[in-house]
Amino acid sequence: MHSCLRSVIPQLGLVGRTAEQKIRFTAIRRSLDAAYRLAYLGNRDFRTSRKMMVDTGATASQGSNISILPEKDGEGGYASGGWKSEDGKLSCGYSSFRGKRASMEDFYDLKTSKIDGQTVCLFGIFDGHGGSRAAEFLKDHLFEKLMKHPEFLTNTKLAISQTYQQTDTDFLESEKDTFRDDGSTASTAVLVGNHLYVANVGDSRTVISKAGKAIPLSEDHKPNRSDERQRIENAGGVVMWAGTWRVGGVLAMSRAFGNRMLKQFVVAEPEIQDQVIDEEFELLVLASDGLWDVVPNEDAVSLATSEEEPEAAARKLTETAFTRGSADNITCIVVKFHRNKSNPADPKKD
Repeated sequence: MHSCLRSVIPQLGLVGRTAEQKIRFTAIRRSLDAAYRLAYLGNRDFRTSRKMMVDTGATASQGSNISILPEKDGEGGYASGGWKSEDGKLSCGYSSFRGKRASMEDFYDLKTSKIDGQTVCLFGIFDGHGGSRAAEFLKDHLFEKLMKHPEFLTNTKLAISQTYQQTDTDFLESEKDTFRDDGSTASTAVLVGNHLYVANVGDSRTVISKAGKAIPLSEDHKPNRSDERQRIENAGGVVMWAGTWRVGGVLAMSRAFGNRMLKQFVVAEPEIQDQVIDEEFELLVLASDGLWDVVPNEDAVSLATSEEEPEAAARKLTETAFTRGSADNITCIVVKFHRNKSNPADPKKD
């Protein structure tokens, strides 16, 4: 997320502040400058790998049988793939491209399993900034922790909220002896039976197509959002203009995992929306802001709908964002619902 970080806070942004505030934010600026310089120098090359369905946790039984479409891994930090559920009700494709960035900080995760006899599917986009470690940590741990939560099936919203915040704490603990200060977004969709839960932290986004209409199920966490700005200022922080609106003149999003030095203001508490999947649901698009910066919600749904296979749809979205000038990493997941392919012998789950 090349636009998320800025190493210099304009002195203009401190005009009108008290002496105590000026001292505090000058100290934050200097600490962040040093940390982010080390972070960018320490970035590792992105390695593409298969991140498909796994059995996770003692409470989870063997995952559903799926048909995995061939993954493609070409030059330039590119990967795509997909799968179909055995009952034909669901298919999914993903595409991830480094794009014009020198390094890859986007990660994604897709999982399905049966927990206490209930089929669950989980999809996630994690867009790192200041380095890739936070995003990779989320890919490795967030869904595993969520499915092990004791109330995952009975109170899914609570389980998601608590797991997001605990995973943030765990990541910060794992990085406590480093000089890095990585951060990451998370936009996730969790399907439990026919209930869909979409949780968001940061400026990645999830959009659904329902009866042909594009409906966002997350709202970007930007510092100039009135409620977010109020929350930050109530916590003693400041939102200022530095090329775009930034927390402390540094971070261009108001919620994120990691970002230790801004943690008092930049929280990892997710906003969660839930929907019951019905006959009007057509598809779901999750993507990093490398897509959303140049592709409006309606365009994304239209493009995804034009392709029969979700992997082809995800590839088309990635390619469209790149040709429209996206300068960021671009990663997206497309999930298609095939209600007409349901097995009539299977009772509909509530």
